Amino acid sequence: MSAAPAVLHEVPIDLGDRAYPIVIGHGLLGAAGTWSGLPKASSAMVVTNTTVAPLYLRSLTEALKPHFRDVHQVTLPDGESHKDWQTLNLVFDALLSRHSDRKTVLFALGGGVVGDMTGFAAACYMRGVPFVQVPTTLLAQVDSSVGGKTAINHPLGKNMIGAFYQPVRVVCDLDTLDTLPAREFSAGLAEVIKYGPIADMEFLDWIEANLDALMRREPAAVAHAVRRSCEIKARVVAQDEREGGLRAILNFGHTFGHAIEAGLGYGEWLHGEAVGCGMAMGIELSRRLGLVDAAFAQRLTALLQRAQLPVRGPRLGEDRYLDLMRLDKKAEGGDIRFVVIEQPGRAAMRPAPEAMVREVLAHCTA
Repeated sequence: MSAAPAVLHEVPIDLGDRAYPIVIGHGLLGAAGTWSGLPKASSAMVVTNTTVAPLYLRSLTEALKPHFRDVHQVTLPDGESHKDWQTLNLVFDALLSRHSDRKTVLFALGGGVVGDMTGFAAACYMRGVPFVQVPTTLLAQVDSSVGGKTAINHPLGKNMIGAFYQPVRVVCDLDTLDTLPAREFSAGLAEVIKYGPIADMEFLDWIEANLDALMRREPAAVAHAVRRSCEIKARVVAQDEREGGLRAILNFGHTFGHAIEAGLGYGEWLHGEAVGCGMAMGIELSRRLGLVDAAFAQRLTALLQRAQLPVRGPRLGEDRYLDLMRLDKKAEGGDIRFVVIEQPGRAAMRPAPEAMVREVLAHCTA
């Protein structure tokens, strides 16, 4: 951690009286000043997992002590396979056993799984308590910690049980990315890359030019990637908080990707790996629909490969893929709808002929 905290960027999420900042910088997690101005409460609870706890739990707990009389912790098992009711109940057990009241502030210290479950627990406990996102993975910093989507998985579908519930602050300490395994970092790059084809071609150009610097985790490159990703997501969320229309574009690659995760068993592939492969499938579908040309499809696929992400999915069988995708939250009446690239830098949600989807699956699976 840096000796002195340094806030590099603040990105606002404009949601009226529920607006909040995304704070991006170095040395933030362990600095008491980072946590000033949060809702007043006598107690806080940090929710983390077995991987992150040895790295950052003590530092955050000490930084919170000037602001709360009691700072409790609950440590969950790590991994997507534990994003379920049984693990969620560990949070409720900890809150209830300590007689936590409705002003208790929860802190989600970890990646997307911890963030999603902590947010869902906060939405449910006493019908809503404040929570703060403290994402420690690249994927969580650029995507899952922002926008208030919270959920757990069901064996039949990913993130099918959850709530829209906004945090009161998101704190992205870029120093936590130093301890991220290479595979996890690449998985996070999938969500960074996503923002280019759906919303900002200049950003896609920048990612292509700076991918090697990102892979080396050069601080300036990482800071820019996190900031720009958060800016794009913040703009979309402010316009469509509950995914009535525009926000669905953020799910580019996710319909295919969620099917991969559920089909293989949660945790076999990382979420970002499945999304990266799903984007390769999604751009192939966009090409077959006549929306983008083969050169652009190859350009995006090559970038995903450079980021060390898979671009060919597992052989689950076309029928199995289709069954799983019909459970996607964007499906209507059993009809699958896909986020496609209408043109480079602009995405939309459309149905696609089943025969064409089968062709894509045959083309893009190992």
